[in-house]
Amino acid sequence: MAYYDVYAHPALIRYRTSVCTRATVFVVVVLCLTYISPLLVAYRSQGFWVKRSTYEEQPVVRFQYQSLLVASTSTQGDYVAWSTFSNFNNMLGDKLRIPALSVREEDQNQDGKVDRLILQLQLPLKPEEQVYSVQLLLTFSYQLFRMSTVTMQTLAFVQHSSPVPGAKLFISGDLRLQQRTPLPHRGLYDVYDVPVIDGSSPLASAYNLDNIVSAYQDRNLSTVLSSPMPVWTVGRAAGAPFQLNAEIRYPVEVISYRPGFWETIKFAWIQYVSVLLVFLWVFERVQRFVFQNQVLPTIPNVPGKLHVS
Repeated sequence: MAYYDVYAHPALIRYRTSVCTRATVFVVVVLCLTYISPLLVAYRSQGFWVKRSTYEEQPVVRFQYQSLLVASTSTQGDYVAWSTFSNFNNMLGDKLRIPALSVREEDQNQDGKVDRLILQLQLPLKPEEQVYSVQLLLTFSYQLFRMSTVTMQTLAFVQHSSPVPGAKLFISGDLRLQQRTPLPHRGLYDVYDVPVIDGSSPLASAYNLDNIVSAYQDRNLSTVLSSPMPVWTVGRAAGAPFQLNAEIRYPVEVISYRPGFWETIKFAWIQYVSVLLVFLWVFERVQRFVFQNQVLPTIPNVPGKLHVS
């Protein structure tokens, strides 16, 4: 007659010992090695704690209609200038040139966020004046909302020079976020929500480009006009204005931030458990070998059998 298995279950064998025995010491050591060793391995593998993480977000950027323009009209250092700040314009005297300015902001993908700024500027000049270099500051309001709420005022610096006098300058670039330290993962971050140019100041030093750029570069969070593509056109007709056209895009940014407690624990737990599983498998087999072969003396307790000591 053929036989077959109708039911099966594992038999649980308990190995007993008193407290002060070598078997107890062995079990304590194995437990420590099993659960502490994975922690040390994960920590020493350079990546247990996530100290910095990143995410993508398109910022909310709006042009503030504040500008400062300086154009060199000779190789000897003569210049003309203009700004949206009345105090600075009053200091210029006969060097002031008031341009015709056209600004347009476009939302190309219709997502409610402005994608680029198109600026067209025509600077009037005297017939004998020629433009050899241009420096232009534009200020923006810059906001982020996905993690921490960031509000700040930033600038874009446009600069180009040529040994040949020009009739037109075209600049195309991206307004990119520049971080020296990661942002917090939540809360309001408005440390730099202050004017980049102090337009209320009567001092000439407040409008000096060296001072403005130097103070701006000391910030941990700022914007920079990245990968500008200047096109310098020569051949300006006598009496014609100098033209400056700029196209500045606001791209999606990869933003660095400090993870919060739960995000840090989530990644640390994954690293720890992945190593722990290996140690559990190894030390389970070590203990089975030691106790099944009575390497350390213990009293096996087999179900259905009575052991009398």
